Amino acid sequence: MDYAVITKDLTRRFGDFTAVDRINLTIPTGQVCGFLGPNGAGKTTAMRMLCGILEPTSGSGKVLGFDIDSEADLLKHHIGYMSQKFSLYHDLTVQENLDFYAGLYGLVGSKKRRRIEEMIALADLAGRENQLAGTLSLGFMQRLALGCALISHPRLVFLDEPTSGVSPTSRRAFFNIIQDLAAQGTTVIVTTHFMEEAERCHQIAFFSQGKLLALASPDDLKQTSLQGILLELPLADPLRHMDDLLDLPYVKECTIHGSTLHVLVKDQAGADQLTAFTKVQPKIITPTLDDVFIALAKSQESEAER
Repeated sequence: MDYAVITKDLTRRFGDFTAVDRINLTIPTGQVCGFLGPNGAGKTTAMRMLCGILEPTSGSGKVLGFDIDSEADLLKHHIGYMSQKFSLYHDLTVQENLDFYAGLYGLVGSKKRRRIEEMIALADLAGRENQLAGTLSLGFMQRLALGCALISHPRLVFLDEPTSGVSPTSRRAFFNIIQDLAAQGTTVIVTTHFMEEAERCHQIAFFSQGKLLALASPDDLKQTSLQGILLELPLADPLRHMDDLLDLPYVKECTIHGSTLHVLVKDQAGADQLTAFTKVQPKIITPTLDDVFIALAKSQESEAER
């Protein structure tokens, strides 16, 4: 298999603080990889190292075959980057923004004009070419920023929380574009807080406290990350019952999801005992990515305590 990204023990420290701690990534070419985790987990720092923007403190990495430390300048000619602030010039028009970024990448003449037309079509901005970027809706700003990141036809594009602040409809439309790019061979690395977006990625990299907790497909994570049986338990005032359930020896984890509890028990005997204890029949469910992340984070905490 051809890999767009390979890292070995990649680490970045800021003084005494370790922002990224010995992460090992293997991301195949032409896939969408979602970086998930809470704020401060190390996602953006990892991305900036992979872009060649930030030097690693230790460890190594290759992106598109380029060493991210010694060949960072060469690497930058082959990637696109879209920050969460969109990096647009609000006092320039849609056309002028695309023209500016095309010039940065050395596109000229008919090649530049053709590529700008392609990006306008991709971003569904036809008819808005002369509109100031600052007057666009967030959804259209997002698409224009993606067009600017893709103007050079990069083999890999980095998207740092690109859907933050936009509507669910715009998020879905944006991810449709991302999946189309991957189908055409472009590798996409995207940081996100939205689990419904993560479900649409080929791989998910879960980050917490600078560490990479897991790297696998959504389905693989759901099938292998939780050791036991996950139950959905409908209880009145579920929050009031959580501590009591967590004290039970056969309950491994208990989290609230709307008006129900997700309870992880060790085995079928634990499920039977839970039914007897609560007098409510629970339902066996497939874990969500939220369940997976909670289980991984708890496991990390337990290892740290040991």
